[in-house]
Amino acid sequence: MSFLPQSASLGSLTGPAKLDAVTKLLDKLTGDLKSAILQPQERDAALEELKVYGRDPNYADPIFTKEGIGTLAKFAFDHTSDTTSRNALRVLCNALFLKPVTRQTFVDLGYEPKACSKLGNDSRDDEFLVSRLILLTTYGTSIDLPKLIEQHRLADSIIQNLSRHAARFSERPVAAARADPMEEMALAESLKLLFNVTNFAKNHISAFDPALPHIATILRFHQLPQTKTPLDAPFGLLINALLNLNLGSATAQSSLYPPAEPTRIADRLIHLLDLSMKSYTDTDLDQAVTPLICVLSAVYEHAPPESDRATAGDTVRSFIRSRLLPTEEDRKSVLGKTDSLPSRLLRNWTNPLAPQFRSAVGHLYFDISGKDAAKFIENVGYGYASGFLFENGIPLPPGAMEQGGEGSTSRRDGGGAGGGGARRPVNPITGQFLDEEKLPDLPEMTMEEKEREAERLFVLFERLKQTGVMSVQNPVEKAVQEGRFEELPDDAEDLD
Repeated sequence: MSFLPQSASLGSLTGPAKLDAVTKLLDKLTGDLKSAILQPQERDAALEELKVYGRDPNYADPIFTKEGIGTLAKFAFDHTSDTTSRNALRVLCNALFLKPVTRQTFVDLGYEPKACSKLGNDSRDDEFLVSRLILLTTYGTSIDLPKLIEQHRLADSIIQNLSRHAARFSERPVAAARADPMEEMALAESLKLLFNVTNFAKNHISAFDPALPHIATILRFHQLPQTKTPLDAPFGLLINALLNLNLGSATAQSSLYPPAEPTRIADRLIHLLDLSMKSYTDTDLDQAVTPLICVLSAVYEHAPPESDRATAGDTVRSFIRSRLLPTEEDRKSVLGKTDSLPSRLLRNWTNPLAPQFRSAVGHLYFDISGKDAAKFIENVGYGYASGFLFENGIPLPPGAMEQGGEGSTSRRDGGGAGGGGARRPVNPITGQFLDEEKLPDLPEMTMEEKEREAERLFVLFERLKQTGVMSVQNPVEKAVQEGRFEELPDDAEDLD
């Protein structure tokens, strides 16, 4: 018999007619669960039509009831046909996405353990659909994620799926790995699910340590997106996954700093950062690029200690500093003026449209400066460093404002930037080499102009002292105390 309405094409009804069609579809499917009255093609056609109607919740109310969700869940997890199961899963995913209340309904029906079991199937379609379904139930429900991890192998299934994706990149050309769109879609859903589960079940993060080698493999070998937004899936999702995982674990050490190529992961992250700084607008930096900055900080922090010369730590940390700290070329002008990656990062240090991003950048540079305020100022200049130090309650180191303080482009201990070259004094405010500064060619000030300028500076120093932002001593006051202040006679302007 023909199951679809004869008077309309698939899913074309609207208003009360649509409601009537949805009701009849669910009645037929519910009856089929009891007595198998439908042929396989009729059953799948009914679920397909229900999926089309369910894309718009208006006049599709029966789908979103407890009975409707229950019927769909039975087809999704209790039916023997893979095709029927996946058709039902598609309707369920749409329902849980469009009507948040149905997520708790699904949890109340107790189908999460069966979902975890199905997640372990070696099928990218099942991986995609079930990952999305479980992901949706992590929002606003009473789902017991620790129980699913401990008793129903949720972590194991996610890790197993990631291992299958990683295997694509270890034995095949990179371009071939992108041939099947479903592979990429399933990978994206697995990474989203990993992020949410580790975010909401923080006490069970260690269960996901075995995922780190697979994430590292995909991050290293996956072809970059051919789009204007380099953090499109899967790269942004890979980075988000790393945010929650323990990068200090033994598994992370061997995965992120492999002895054969210890800087490979750091290099990929910095390359993505370079592309991102050229691609994303100010308003997109906070959400899109901030996680990448945070992961870079974590990779730097957890690199093996530099004092242990048998490890890769010195190589990794030196490599990151060499790529992110200002170079000799950068210091030929005021820092932040060139088009290098360090300059682009520094220019966003005070970006009012990206407060989270600029804070993350400040912490990254403080970290790669060895968390030493003096080295921090040497690396980025007092003009950039002062705000960060003040906001984070870090005292200004003695002598930080002395003109001609040493700068370096050869140090590897968290000091100056990483190019070659001898130590050269820099302007502590701007970070520019002193011998590169071009002073304006101005005429000599008259005595009257010097007096006005001295009075102006006196007032400015007094105001600065009153703010309490920093401890300073008025130079005029200091000169008097040291006996270097001399009152000139009235005709001093005539003296030569």
